[in-house]
Amino acid sequence: MNSRRYPSLTWPWVGLLLCLALLGQEYLLQATGPNAPLTAYRITLMAAGVTSLALIFLPPRRIGYLLGFFVCAGLMGYALYLQYVMDLEPCPLCILQRVAVIAMGLVFLIAAFHNPGRTGAGVYALLQLVIGGAGAAIAARQVWLQSLPIDQVPACGMGLNYMLETLPFTDVLQKVLEGSGECAEKGWEFLHLSIAGWTLVFFVAMIAASFALIRRD
Repeated sequence: MNSRRYPSLTWPWVGLLLCLALLGQEYLLQATGPNAPLTAYRITLMAAGVTSLALIFLPPRRIGYLLGFFVCAGLMGYALYLQYVMDLEPCPLCILQRVAVIAMGLVFLIAAFHNPGRTGAGVYALLQLVIGGAGAAIAARQVWLQSLPIDQVPACGMGLNYMLETLPFTDVLQKVLEGSGECAEKGWEFLHLSIAGWTLVFFVAMIAASFALIRRD
């Protein structure tokens, strides 16, 4: 039995919300130079859209977990394509986001084999909230660095491998989260969002889908 139940929203309200969204974007587009509010606005809209799409087509729980795993695997495959084919080297913050994506994928895969009931699905959703929340925070940090004016961008720092070899792990983590000049480079964009922006959208959508799967038998 299909147990999905979402609040209904009549079409006039949908039209009004779309109109307000477009008006808000036009207002933010009037600014020149790096525009952090506009970037945050675009990410919010895309996160809402992608999450809504995921919830509309949400399959039964076990299939949903498998689909979540393949989405994570596809995201990692494209990240490796950008790195080794397009020569876009990942910065330290990008690497941490990849770790979070891999961790979420593994949780989805384990959940698919486990095929839990609602209680177990709730546990998996909370675990995805922790992992995805950490990944989203890291992605948001990089988006913020990318929105800084050029004169405020931090200087480029040491490579991650070098830091791991020469510094204590806590110091490495602190320096990575502080960000550096290479983390402020966009390098790739789609619909005005960088890789970090789309990764943030991904984390939000996967967390929402994980909780929605609790009610999908």
